[in-house]
Amino acid sequence: MRIVNIHEAKTNFSKLIDAVSQGEEIIIAKAGKPAARLLPIALVKARRVPGSQSGKIEIADDFDEPLPDELQAVFEGR
Repeated sequence: MRIVNIHEAKTNFSKLIDAVSQGEEIIIAKAGKPAARLLPIALVKARRVPGSQSGKIEIADDFDEPLPDELQAVFEGR
């Protein structure tokens, strides 16, 4: 959290918005007293709809079969 006075906020508004978009909270003070708070907008996650990808994704028949020994060895660091 960073506190800036009104003059600094007016002068550096674009930079403050960039900082807020990166997750920083900015308090704007008037005569040394907090007057406003800049916060990033919380994005609303899209609602998941079961079956919405039906027919768009193909899963191989051997998807859950064991890996070949040489590939398994790579995963295990052998």
